[in-house]
Amino acid sequence: MAHPKRKTSKARRDKRRTHYKAVAKQLSVCPTTGEQHLPHRAFWLEGKLYYKGKVVMEKEVLA
Repeated sequence: MAHPKRKTSKARRDKRRTHYKAVAKQLSVCPTTGEQHLPHRAFWLEGKLYYKGKVVMEKEVLA
């Protein structure tokens, strides 16, 4: 098993561990509905599934 040649300092270790928190979640705005959603994701709005500003699917109502 590999072993480190030198001890990694706390500052160096902690600097490496902070990077995943640096980027906050970005939101996109749908050009059709104006709704905010995660980029490159489909989202439901009023029983319709939207992707890239187009209706992909409508929710069926069982009667």
